[in-house]
Amino acid sequence: MAITELFQEAVAQSKILSEKPSNETLLQLYSLYKQATEGDTEGEGPSNPFDFVAKAKHNAWAELKGTSKDAAMQQYIDLVAKLKG
Repeated sequence: MAITELFQEAVAQSKILSEKPSNETLLQLYSLYKQATEGDTEGEGPSNPFDFVAKAKHNAWAELKGTSKDAAMQQYIDLVAKLKG
């Protein structure tokens, strides 16, 4: 199975986990997903300094800058597999 198919399967599985992951893990899932689907983030992030959630998401994604889409997909797949047990 190609990595893209495995990634899409992991995305579907992430939505039906038996337990809700911690906020830190959700942030990691978000950033890996964005890196895998869109590549490196562009720009400064949210303009509203009080939008802490958007800022955290942007910063987590920005930390993955330079990670290839395939590597991000594999990390996402591995993380979902770990969460499933």
